[in-house]
Amino acid sequence: MTETLAGPVNGHAVPTLSLVKTPDPEPAVQAPPLEAVDRPDNPLADWLTVPDAPILPAWARTPALVWANTTAFCRLCSWQTRYHSIRVPKYLVKTVWLASRGFFRACRGLWPVLSTQDHTLAVKALRAQSRAKPEDADLALRHQLAHRSRTEARRWRWGAAATGVAASAAGVYLADPMLQLGITMSTMVPLAYLGRGEDAKLLDHSCPPLKVDMSAQQLNDALRAASLLKAGKGDDEGPKVTCTMGPVRDGRGWAVVFDLPRGGGKTASDVLAKREVIAHELGVDEIQVVMARVRAAQGGNAGRVSLWVADDDPYLADPVPSPLAKMDSFSIWDAVPFGQDARGNRVAVPVVWQSMFFGGLPRRGKTFTQRLLTAAGLLDPYVRHYVADFKGGQDWMQMRQVAHRLVLGAEDDAIAAFRAMLEELLVEMERRFAILRELPTSICPEGKLTPQIVEKYKMPFIFLTVDELQEAFLAMDDKEREAVVDDLGRIARRGPAAGFVSNYASQRPDAKSVPTKLREIITIRACTQVTDKTSSDMVLGSGKAAMGADASVLSEDHKGVVVLVTGPASYATVKNDLLTTAEFNAMCAKGRELRRAVGQLSGDAAGDILTSAAECGIRIEPVLSDVLEVMQHSPRMFTRDLLTRLVNLDEDTYGDWDPERLALELDRAGVNRSSKQVKIGGTNQAGYQRRDIEDAVPFIE
Repeated sequence: MTETLAGPVNGHAVPTLSLVKTPDPEPAVQAPPLEAVDRPDNPLADWLTVPDAPILPAWARTPALVWANTTAFCRLCSWQTRYHSIRVPKYLVKTVWLASRGFFRACRGLWPVLSTQDHTLAVKALRAQSRAKPEDADLALRHQLAHRSRTEARRWRWGAAATGVAASAAGVYLADPMLQLGITMSTMVPLAYLGRGEDAKLLDHSCPPLKVDMSAQQLNDALRAASLLKAGKGDDEGPKVTCTMGPVRDGRGWAVVFDLPRGGGKTASDVLAKREVIAHELGVDEIQVVMARVRAAQGGNAGRVSLWVADDDPYLADPVPSPLAKMDSFSIWDAVPFGQDARGNRVAVPVVWQSMFFGGLPRRGKTFTQRLLTAAGLLDPYVRHYVADFKGGQDWMQMRQVAHRLVLGAEDDAIAAFRAMLEELLVEMERRFAILRELPTSICPEGKLTPQIVEKYKMPFIFLTVDELQEAFLAMDDKEREAVVDDLGRIARRGPAAGFVSNYASQRPDAKSVPTKLREIITIRACTQVTDKTSSDMVLGSGKAAMGADASVLSEDHKGVVVLVTGPASYATVKNDLLTTAEFNAMCAKGRELRRAVGQLSGDAAGDILTSAAECGIRIEPVLSDVLEVMQHSPRMFTRDLLTRLVNLDEDTYGDWDPERLALELDRAGVNRSSKQVKIGGTNQAGYQRRDIEDAVPFIE
């Protein structure tokens, strides 16, 4: 009898159960053990064993290597052709001289034959014997016959030679001019070859066009000088590396993959730590040397190293324009185009579920680099921007068109606005986690945002961008700084699952400007030039310089070049794509339109008076826009403070303004002051209300 139970239980479907007892399955037959092919007693072991050797040579294993080596060969042939072509007149003169020398050598070599020296030895010997024995008639006869034979041989040889020369001369004289040239060249070439020697060569010695040459012997010598290989004794050079690939041409450089010999106690990490010494021994700058461990996933081991040596500095070329500037839209779920490495390979950075930190010296392209990732978020309408620029310059000002919250400057009102922004972000983060916890696993399988959740539940990604973070921390007291660090740490640590992307930037971070407990939870780090390895490790992480991720090797010429760390053992030196300020500002306007189309324009951007007026074609007096800019976080401000901030904003324009000049210009712009005195912190002084400035802007429907 068969009976089944099935159906919903508490509204949930359960699988069908059978009460029929099925017989136990028969035990599986155990497979016989496999025999090893390479057993010692197998006579076919050597023939059946697959050799552990690559099928293709190193230069032909990938299309990129074939192309690189073919290109290098063509460049070499082209250079050699141009090098020797310009020396053709010199080679013609040398050919004539070497042909003359060869003719002399040929004549000197033929003289013993023409002068019949082979007969002369016999004649001289018989002559000496005849003089010693003049009475020997037989000896005198033999001497006479030998002398006659020599005379006949000379006549025949000289006659044949003279006939050949005369016939050749007549033939050349009567031949066509082109044939004469061919005969002359065919005669001079062997004569010039005969006239060559160690002290006289036809062609000049040409150096190849490659600035860097590399061989396995040079590599071994460099590693031995760096104490990575043991020195040999006597004629024995000692242990050598095993090159599994190369050295071969790879792009504009040499590539080699090698294994360190066993028994020396050295690993791939030891090689990476000796980058500067190896570069010196190879005769290049360390910026031209790119080394990395070859992991097991790529067929490597703890002693296998990939080494690439560039012909010249690969980071001094003109930057590549960012493709983001020409895009109409972009999905933040995709990796952001970031730049290219030394070999010209494109580098993209994923930002979803990540937090980022940028550091380095001023005026090395740090802000331009940070803006690349924020710019990608501008082209995705389902990204909400929170921006704090504590430098307060022009770099981020146009984000007012898009940013839900925008903080500019490091004054007290800006710090207060930043604290309020962080509180808003923390509330939003907890709200999102509460929603995600209630969603079924069919919609939210991993407790994280998905593209469907973002659009259906109106939870866009939140991009928190903070530039010059150290300026904010230095303006705070210890207690306030500790609270802000905790808030930023919570956002960077828990926020990614709720769709928060942190993008922080600072100059050289120390324990006071950017505390360690904040830096150590950042997943992606990038560093422009710094002064030393310690500063590099402060940005990229402790011990990264010893692994090869060292930003101190960059020079002041390497603007827009960063050392990018994307994981515990993943790093690269990258030349960033160029996104100019004008292109970034245009992307801000494009991002505003994208958000307006899907109803995602919110916060400060939705209520920005200046942008709305510009969109309507209304001209606003510059003094009005500048005053509104500096009063962005303050409902009222004293005149003296307002003038100070205007000077900081544009010293060329407002450097010589006084209160009377400011009042006159604002009056001309249509500002009607409701009161000439404002009260701030219990103090009444001359000042302005922000609402009075806003009322001067023409009405916008």
